Amino acid sequence: MEIKEAQQQVDHWIKTVGVRYFSELTNMAILTEEVGELARIMARKYGDQSFKESDKQKDLADEMADVLWVLICLANQTGVDLTEALRKNFEKKNIRDADRHKDNPKLKS
Repeated sequence: MEIKEAQQQVDHWIKTVGVRYFSELTNMAILTEEVGELARIMARKYGDQSFKESDKQKDLADEMADVLWVLICLANQTGVDLTEALRKNFEKKNIRDADRHKDNPKLKS
């Protein structure tokens, strides 16, 4: 699925099933909550924390999709074309970071 198509599908779902978008501020709070849920799973799966019984059924991919969903909602609400934004971000990183990481001893294996 292309990013543009994802933005269109989320918009359609919100307007037909979800009734309407939550406010931008509410969605920002929801995004923060979803990132926290993703962080919790990452800390347990890849970090040093032990899984709680309630976390064992959590799906990493689903948590990432929740983050993406709310980010797409915010983009739709604020008129951001995520395809274009990502293209510009790559351009920025390619200029700014062209040599930045090559000499970082922390990244050498």
